[in-house]
Amino acid sequence: MSTPTVAFVGLGYIGLPTAVIMANHGLKVTGVDINSTNVERINRGEVTIVEPGLEEQLQQAINSGNLKATTEMVHADVYVIAVPTPFKENYEGDLSFIMSAAENIAPQLQGDELIILESTSPPQTTQKLAAKIQELRPDLIADGQENPEGKPVIYFAYCPERILPGKAMEELITNSRIIGGQTPKATEIATQVYGAFCTGELAATDDVTAEMAKLTENSFRDVNIAFANELSLISDKLGIDVWELINLANKHPRVNILQPGPGVGGHCIAVDPWFIVSADRENSNLIRTAREVNDGKPEWVINKVKDAVASNPEPVVAALGLAFKPNIDDLRESPALDITLRLANEFSHGAVLAVEPNVSTLPKKFEGVGNVEFAQYEDAIERADVVVLLVDHDEFKSVPATALAGKHVVDTKGLWR
Repeated sequence: MSTPTVAFVGLGYIGLPTAVIMANHGLKVTGVDINSTNVERINRGEVTIVEPGLEEQLQQAINSGNLKATTEMVHADVYVIAVPTPFKENYEGDLSFIMSAAENIAPQLQGDELIILESTSPPQTTQKLAAKIQELRPDLIADGQENPEGKPVIYFAYCPERILPGKAMEELITNSRIIGGQTPKATEIATQVYGAFCTGELAATDDVTAEMAKLTENSFRDVNIAFANELSLISDKLGIDVWELINLANKHPRVNILQPGPGVGGHCIAVDPWFIVSADRENSNLIRTAREVNDGKPEWVINKVKDAVASNPEPVVAALGLAFKPNIDDLRESPALDITLRLANEFSHGAVLAVEPNVSTLPKKFEGVGNVEFAQYEDAIERADVVVLLVDHDEFKSVPATALAGKHVVDTKGLWR
């Protein structure tokens, strides 16, 4: 394949950095997103997410002419779909965003295009995507199917990302990549696409195995975090410093326990294990239990705050951090965000001072919640009766012990030990 044109569908936390990296490695990329405001900003070279190094590279991509953004679907040789995949109330995957992307792509297809799904998805989602495209375009056929009529062929692959927010611009290039084509030809084409910018290993497999591999990676981490969180619950009852406990245990050469926290957030680890559970509820007992432990940790945090201010009917609570991990602005599935909202409901006669240094305004979830105030951390700590550390942002590491004197402190990250 000569240098392909790429339509990148979804310019969020994964889509925008990936589209920029592709463009800066010589691919002609059109980014497609439904958010017209973000599209306009991107075309001006303005970043729409917090990601170190992204702004400079975005401007380079725009100025080179290799990247442009639009709200309208275009024709391309390769389509990469990176849209949200939340779960429904029963923890089954919500594929509506993927299917909406398929509906927009289908009219553009002529034959020989490759459609790559990057969104973290339940097993067999790529197959459902292919079926949807063929339902919309019965004049086309997916590679690998019998084709006695000689219909134009389209190709499908699943190629999940595995980057760490905050290090995306580096890890998109250096990390290994799973290339899950539905057929060997699809794998070959997708390998050429990712080989244009990825120096890590490009590991070939089929689409369903690739989907399961992505879920397995995040479920492994979720189970390990659940072990740490369960240790924190036990340690609290026994009067043990859980961080000292874990540090001691990790001195064993074959032990590497992760750190506890207020729960687990982000679109991946907090969601992906449920996709495995929904695919096989009978055999996913450990994975389900880990999710339940991590989903239950916010309740423990709430109770610790309630105990701290039991004699104060109108407490001022400083909630430090709303993001799902340190030093980013990503609030998706954040336990810190939900804990802060619940604290506001628990202490309706008091006040909650919400602190998040990586965003400029309170999230929409707080609209109509009158006792929540967006605050700077110094002011919040000074005014608070109880300080709840939910995210270990760099800004909070420098808080002096004198600032916390006389305050009730609930430190879920062990930052101020």
